Amino acid sequence: MDEELRVAVLVASTREGRVGGEIGRWFVERAAGHGGMALDVLDLATFAIPARLPAEPTAAMAGFAKRIAAAEAFVVVTPEYNRSFPASLKQAIDCAYEEWRAKPVGFVSYGYRAGGRYAVEHLRDVFTELHTATVRDSVCLDLLEHECGDPGAGPHGESAGHAASALLDELLWWGLALRDGRRARPYRG
Repeated sequence: MDEELRVAVLVASTREGRVGGEIGRWFVERAAGHGGMALDVLDLATFAIPARLPAEPTAAMAGFAKRIAAAEAFVVVTPEYNRSFPASLKQAIDCAYEEWRAKPVGFVSYGYRAGGRYAVEHLRDVFTELHTATVRDSVCLDLLEHECGDPGAGPHGESAGHAASALLDELLWWGLALRDGRRARPYRG
């Protein structure tokens, strides 16, 4: 591998008292140990993306879109609220358009009982519209089984680690393949 794949990890929750920060850190540690990737963490709680999108992008929106453009692959760490993903994530996704194209997206989700699977189902539709390639495997954490949002805790900590490894393997393969494809022939979809 000539150069590391540039992967942006989006931590989606902006709620006070969220567990998304801990889950994001856990995943970033796993990804750093996996190798082959340069990681950029985009924690939406640190971006001042407006609730109403203005006609002209704000500095925060433009900065976010620039980091999306620089990434070659993405992992979205998202909670599930009311069987979907948070509005803060949709606002952030809409700050960019062409910057997402022809790049792979993976998902780490969390919630109660379903582990965020409904949020991921909705996100797959959104990212398909943006011409991304969503990877098959994901990490879905049931917060009833993982103490304090720590994927390494509880009876299923080991399976969360295996799921993260599978996700990273797929993301790396697709990321490198699509990078080579974009270099050989610009995407015009």
